[in-house]
Amino acid sequence: MIKEITTLDEPGVEVFGTLTEAQLRNRLEPEKGIFIAESPKVIKVALDAGYTPISLLCEARHIEGDAKEIIERCGDIPVYTGSRKLLEKLTGYTLTRGVLCAMRRPHPKTVEEVCEGASRVVVIDGVVDSTNIGAIFRSAAALGIDSVLVTQTSCDPLNRRAVRVSMGSVFLVPWTRLEAPISSLKSLGFKTVAMALRDNSVMLDDPTLQAEPRLAIVMGNEGDGLPNETIDDADYVVCIPMKHNVDSLNVAAASAVAFWALRDGK
Repeated sequence: MIKEITTLDEPGVEVFGTLTEAQLRNRLEPEKGIFIAESPKVIKVALDAGYTPISLLCEARHIEGDAKEIIERCGDIPVYTGSRKLLEKLTGYTLTRGVLCAMRRPHPKTVEEVCEGASRVVVIDGVVDSTNIGAIFRSAAALGIDSVLVTQTSCDPLNRRAVRVSMGSVFLVPWTRLEAPISSLKSLGFKTVAMALRDNSVMLDDPTLQAEPRLAIVMGNEGDGLPNETIDDADYVVCIPMKHNVDSLNVAAASAVAFWALRDGK
């Protein structure tokens, strides 16, 4: 259902521009929450994973081009289009990837559901940069992490930029919010691994770690790392061997290294 817009007051287009991320997320009524997926490739991943599209936004030239397959797959939903200048004014940026899709947020899963059968999970604690969140999810999907737990102090994985950077990996790896203390994962049979630099840290390549049947790898804030209490409560404090007096890696890069090194040894 193609709808050409000539004004930003068109009902329905507010999800692509005027609503904030918090409003899209709709914490008071999660079942009404929305997120934005950007680019045909990412939208296809979301559709393949079973996410429900609500509406599309694209330039007219993409309707029979980059967006054609997406439009056909989405069925009878509004497809808003208009001039490049108007759409740029609405979204705040040029639609270089051709198409945006507003999608329904899934019903949140419990920690127990997400962790069922998992041998390796990552806990993202206090990571606030959406680019880092997206990159961590992409590494998690590629390197065998079974599920992702995101603390309340971390950025939303369905933030538009996080979704884009992950290349849709946020739709491939089960995830949920972790509201209880990280140490609560021990009751599910996980040994917690705090990625931190301390005098008692063990090296990432310690064979004891890979031999553990269930590990929860805890990645901390970009600037301050993990809180002391989280490190103190961990079963293992682990560091990545470094050279040339470099003390640490960006959290996204460190997560990729950790995921590969701590992969299930089975």
